[in-house]
Amino acid sequence: MMMSTELSRIELTGLGGDSPGRPDSVANGYLRPGLVWLPAALMVGLAAWVGFSGYASKPAESETVGMAVVAPVPAPAAAAGSALVAFEAPTGDGEAIVPEEAAPVDRLKISSQNWRRGGLGSNALVTFTLRNNNDYAVKDIAISCAFSRRDGSHLTDRVRMLAETVNTRSRKTFARLHVGFVNINASKAKCSPVAARHV
Repeated sequence: MMMSTELSRIELTGLGGDSPGRPDSVANGYLRPGLVWLPAALMVGLAAWVGFSGYASKPAESETVGMAVVAPVPAPAAAAGSALVAFEAPTGDGEAIVPEEAAPVDRLKISSQNWRRGGLGSNALVTFTLRNNNDYAVKDIAISCAFSRRDGSHLTDRVRMLAETVNTRSRKTFARLHVGFVNINASKAKCSPVAARHV
């Protein structure tokens, strides 16, 4: 008799399963939606921590930040009969500011140029002479050509890279160089070097 009572209890409650009337299943029902809020709360906390730590690393407006004070350097006194001596002002580290060397393209000039149409009238073929006034050879020269209408209004720009080398203090002529497709209304072209590389 006692055995049959135990078996009926097992059948009613199941083996390890939850019955709908038990308090455990009610707690589990409330716990599952609560887990959805946990990642959201962690994200809000992380965002607040990142925001405050970033704010703390910057000095406040009322705080004073240490600044280096550089005393002016007096100019050297010139002798009565000598010319004034030019000097370079030192930087904060005590080093003199040295002017940068001119770019290779600064001493490249196009001395003569003309252009004509090729193909079916949409290709621009430019002929020009490039002068290199540098003390070194240059290559990978970028030539930019601006095309305009007869009245001077701008139409389009085209850039062409020349892989050829132009020697020191020399000139080189490029004949009928294809610089790209242009508008059919283009009647004028002005080309100039925009970049070059020291060889």
